[in-house]
Amino acid sequence: MKEIELKLEGKIDRLTNKTFKFDERIREGWFSAVYFLKTREIVGKYHPDNIVTMQFFQKDHAVLCGTDEVIALLHTFADHPEQLEIKSLKDGDKISPFESVLTVTGPYQYFGYLEGIIDGILSRRTSVATNVYNVVKAAGNKPIIFMGDRDDHYTQQAGDGYAAFIGGSTAQATHAMNEWWGKKGMGTMPHALIQMFRGDIVAATEAYKETFPEDELMALVDYNNDVITDSLKVARAFKEELKAVRLDTSNTLVDKYFLRNQHVLGTFDPRGVNPELVFALREALDQEGFHYVKIVVSGGFNKERILDFEAKHVPVDMYGVGRNLLSVNYGFTGDNVLLNGTHSAKYGRKYRPNPRLEEVPYLGE
Repeated sequence: MKEIELKLEGKIDRLTNKTFKFDERIREGWFSAVYFLKTREIVGKYHPDNIVTMQFFQKDHAVLCGTDEVIALLHTFADHPEQLEIKSLKDGDKISPFESVLTVTGPYQYFGYLEGIIDGILSRRTSVATNVYNVVKAAGNKPIIFMGDRDDHYTQQAGDGYAAFIGGSTAQATHAMNEWWGKKGMGTMPHALIQMFRGDIVAATEAYKETFPEDELMALVDYNNDVITDSLKVARAFKEELKAVRLDTSNTLVDKYFLRNQHVLGTFDPRGVNPELVFALREALDQEGFHYVKIVVSGGFNKERILDFEAKHVPVDMYGVGRNLLSVNYGFTGDNVLLNGTHSAKYGRKYRPNPRLEEVPYLGE
């Protein structure tokens, strides 16, 4: 059983290194800024008995993610982690500007060299979680497919997929994206499959159905840049077996529907997946009785574009989003704010106690 299942059932409070599988080179300082490593050595020599409190925050409203990972990091790589006092919020908590989300108290040389790694974990995970949350909210809680595999380094897929899950996306493109939170990747066909059938969308869809009969049948319909014609072809061929069609028209193309219906042009940008094309597709499907076929759109969607579609009541059932969910927009900072229990911080920073923080017990690695 995956740890996330135990957590969701309330049997454990947090995920551990059994889930995260950290690179052991962290212990050697391989991923830490060199000045942290030098400071650890100096402090251990001159002030080994000092106790510091390090406090982490960021400057926006956000959805916090990465706390389980950070705590597992500390419990795995800090010296004498059982002697550290760790207080933290939880993954999924809504946070405010400058709110303390994590404090670590103990001898600096035990854990200080991990500061930059902690900042990086919290920044990336919170950014992805918040980006996804904002898109899900913009979509009115319609399903969001997290399609970030081609815009991300493959080594980041598991963590980004977990952060996307925390943000509200439960449909993701690769198995790796689902690794930490329990499901398998989902998806149907790329353009390459249709190419193998020389653009014959019906033949490609039939081959898919025969090969993966347990999957819900979804056809990609923009290969020939004629989404309405091809959607009707597959709908007529597969009737109620067809669950959805996906539009992924390039923003540099104008669908052939508009070339046949030039009288509708002149008041909007006809390139790519646009509201008028989706309205026309929905109408064409409905006119032939295919009310049950859902419409999925992808290709360059972000929060602003989804808000525009939703404000216009465009009949989209699901959005596929990739690159725009991966921007790191929420940067965290770690500051030493207390020294031996009294205020001691760089100018402009101060200890910000947060009653929402929960003390985290050490349960072993």
